[in-house]
Amino acid sequence: MVTETDDRGRIYLPKELRDRHGERFRVVDLPSRIVLVPVDDDPLRAVRESAGAAFEGKSIDELRDDARTAIAEESSQEANKKSDA
Repeated sequence: MVTETDDRGRIYLPKELRDRHGERFRVVDLPSRIVLVPVDDDPLRAVRESAGAAFEGKSIDELRDDARTAIAEESSQEANKKSDA
């Protein structure tokens, strides 16, 4: 499919695509192209569905804290490896 922007920079997406992928998209600017990525109405629900039970029963604050802890541990391990070398 080929589409063009109008005089205001808008892109027309056919109804079939909007029905399949939704009305909201994130625009990803890559060096050689742009990509439209559908944005779920409830992004946290979408992540939970794709990740299965890994996040079950955890609040967004708990998930954020877990991610920060994991990043801190990885950073510490990397720093220790570099200082040992």
